[in-house]
Amino acid sequence: MPKNRLPLVAAVYLGTFVALLDVSIVNVALPTIQQALHTDFGGLQWVVDAYTLCLSAFMLSSGLIGDRYGRKRSWLAGVGIFVAGSLICAVAPNLPALLAGRVVQGIAGSLLIPGALSILTQAFSDPRERAGVIGGWAAFAAVSLVVGPVLGGILVQTVGWQSIFLINLPLGLFTIVLGAVSIEETAHPEHAHLDLVGLALSILWLGALTFGLISAGESGWGDARTITAIIVGVVGLVVFLGFEARTPRPMLPLGLFRDVRFAVANVASFALGFTSYSCVFFFSMFLQQVQGWSPTQTGLRMAPAFLVQIVVSPWIGRLSARYGHSLLMTAGYVLIGLSMLGMCWAGPSTPYAVLCALFTINGLGNSLAIPTGSAAAMSYAPRERSGMVSAVINATRQSGLAIGIALLGALMSMRATSLLTGYLRDAGVANAEAVARAAISRHDFATDAAIGEGGVHQLFASAYAGGFHAAMLTAAIAAFLTAALLAMVLAPAEARSARQAKQQA
Repeated sequence: MPKNRLPLVAAVYLGTFVALLDVSIVNVALPTIQQALHTDFGGLQWVVDAYTLCLSAFMLSSGLIGDRYGRKRSWLAGVGIFVAGSLICAVAPNLPALLAGRVVQGIAGSLLIPGALSILTQAFSDPRERAGVIGGWAAFAAVSLVVGPVLGGILVQTVGWQSIFLINLPLGLFTIVLGAVSIEETAHPEHAHLDLVGLALSILWLGALTFGLISAGESGWGDARTITAIIVGVVGLVVFLGFEARTPRPMLPLGLFRDVRFAVANVASFALGFTSYSCVFFFSMFLQQVQGWSPTQTGLRMAPAFLVQIVVSPWIGRLSARYGHSLLMTAGYVLIGLSMLGMCWAGPSTPYAVLCALFTINGLGNSLAIPTGSAAAMSYAPRERSGMVSAVINATRQSGLAIGIALLGALMSMRATSLLTGYLRDAGVANAEAVARAAISRHDFATDAAIGEGGVHQLFASAYAGGFHAAMLTAAIAAFLTAALLAMVLAPAEARSARQAKQQA
């Protein structure tokens, strides 16, 4: 890499670090936030999804903003807005205020994350060099996921949960200075047009569907609010796709999906968010709520999943050049599926050595799937549309994360509540279902039953583990199905494209 590009790469890496640091830190701090703000499990889901929903919904438009008005300008604005959102979160006195700050952070992240890939794509024209720097970007992103849980745990226990947001202020300001002096401005306005109707429809369908799934975990699938929200979400998605297909300059050019490689890469990106990204939320809750570890201990125990990514990701560019994207992606999803399948046997007394092995397998799968998926999607589309393509691949991933938190969380909550209700009835508790819902949803173990709060808490750990197993099994199935799709569709399509390129040469 040329030395004069090191400051540019450092700025882009650091911007991604700031954006992703809050994801990992927030996951570790969730039980503490639940107690401090007196919210339920659904509220915790919204703390994560308020960010990811805005990230996903605004990302397509944000990619176009970068292409049209300048990638440097929009990226720097994203860092500044993220700092402002972090400050709102830090001073939030209640859940609505915290969610407002998370919304601001999500809008800012929609400028930062696709902007990073777009800036790197413009700065590095050589495919192998670009693949290497994107692999390094993924490794640095993994660093934030390692530092986040550990640093977050220490801050939460020693300073308070607000400090996990305040730390973004000095980091963000330094990133703005570094990016301002190192990044060169690029733009392709002829390929960009703001599609406000499409933006509104994307927010509608994704927000309604997420709301419906979270509501299902709280009130059941038969609840009128749940059914209405899911119907609105599905109809909204159909209307969104129909509008994007007809409008002259859509924010989501469906023509890109005519290339089966690009289409499959985005399906895999959605699955990655649904499985591996969303499961960080569940891993953190499991370690604290089931095994009883503190936030700091939880962060340390999750670290192997991210340490592996730091070690392996820098080698992905070389491996991709030798073996191709599809093979590495397929292997990655198989490993992710195996790690989550193994989690289906984890319980309150499972030795950490077993969990560490599963976290390591999951990290290796991510190391193979994340950078190759991003690099593959970027290589399947015109370079001048890098902002749009980066936005699409990241939007599908964040959509998968939002839906994963909502759907897997609903399955986990319902399964855990059902199991705990049964345990309490067997123990002779009269109001078993109400006590179970209070324990699972609000972490409230108060009861007049003879077994007392301690007895409820003991049964809670087993029931919560059962809910965790339901979520992990669903995620594992999704990962294995994605691996099969990559092996059966993407690998042959990639081989055909390589033969055609060789013949033309």
